[in-house]
Amino acid sequence: MDKSKKTLMIAFLGILLLLLIITTAGVIMTKNTPMVLQGEIEATEIRISGKLPGRIDRFLVEEGMNVEKGAPLVLINSPEGIAKYEQVIALEDVARSQNKKIDAGTRKQLIDAALQIWNKTKADLELATITYNRIEHLYQDSVVTSQRRDEVYAIYKNAVADEKAAYAQYNLAVTGAQEEDKQSAAYLVDAAKGGVGEVSALLKDTLLTAPEGGQICNIYPKRGELVGAGMPIMNLIVLSDAHAVLNVREDLMPHFKMHGRFHASVPAIDKKDIEFEIYYISPLGSFATWRSTKQTGSYDLRTFEIHARPVENHYDLRPGMSVLLDLKK
Repeated sequence: MDKSKKTLMIAFLGILLLLLIITTAGVIMTKNTPMVLQGEIEATEIRISGKLPGRIDRFLVEEGMNVEKGAPLVLINSPEGIAKYEQVIALEDVARSQNKKIDAGTRKQLIDAALQIWNKTKADLELATITYNRIEHLYQDSVVTSQRRDEVYAIYKNAVADEKAAYAQYNLAVTGAQEEDKQSAAYLVDAAKGGVGEVSALLKDTLLTAPEGGQICNIYPKRGELVGAGMPIMNLIVLSDAHAVLNVREDLMPHFKMHGRFHASVPAIDKKDIEFEIYYISPLGSFATWRSTKQTGSYDLRTFEIHARPVENHYDLRPGMSVLLDLKK
């Protein structure tokens, strides 16, 4: 072998050895390089809305303001709600008056009048009875005709009917309203009170307050604009509930256990060692499944959603901030 060929062979072997060394070093470095998982900070977001339609009278907070639970947020002017309240109050007064009238029973003057009519009918009945008995005896002695007897008998029967009717009226006046009428009047009062309570509850929404402590964001309407029932007015973020959300592939799940802890960094606040504790693990839908491209030797990998809270309170965490987690392979 001549010298040129020998030199070429040595150069080729040298290049091959160099490539092998570089490849081996790359594989080793790749194995030692941690995998970075990226998640996001989320928090409970409450949409503030009311049950009462009206016009925005005044905002008591501004965007970015921190509020405590129960703090007043917005004042709504609703003339319709006030008018409805006055209407149900009037209906309640009517129902109470009617119930009071029925409970009071029949007035004494009506009872006295019914008693006088009954006494008169009793006297008429007594006279009709005596007259009929006398005519009956005369009829038996053939002194009066049968027609006269029948006329007196008819007067007697009318007197009996009048006395019974007068007694019934007197008894009704003394007894007063029936129990069913009293119960019905009481139900009307209860229904009216329920209407007042319902409208009163709606009117409480003229002043909306914070259901939880947090930070105000995204105030939608302007002062003076109309809002309907259930229409969103502003959002309240509960910062104390800030947590990290990660989507983890199935083959990496051995690193994440329920109530397990991990450390992650949040570049937005320049924190590199925040400790989180896992409190929620749930599989995502089929849309998040990693599909295997091989026929054998592999399988489809599902993706799991993990929620984790910071072990210590970090109120500077905000929704949307990135969470970076170094995970060794």
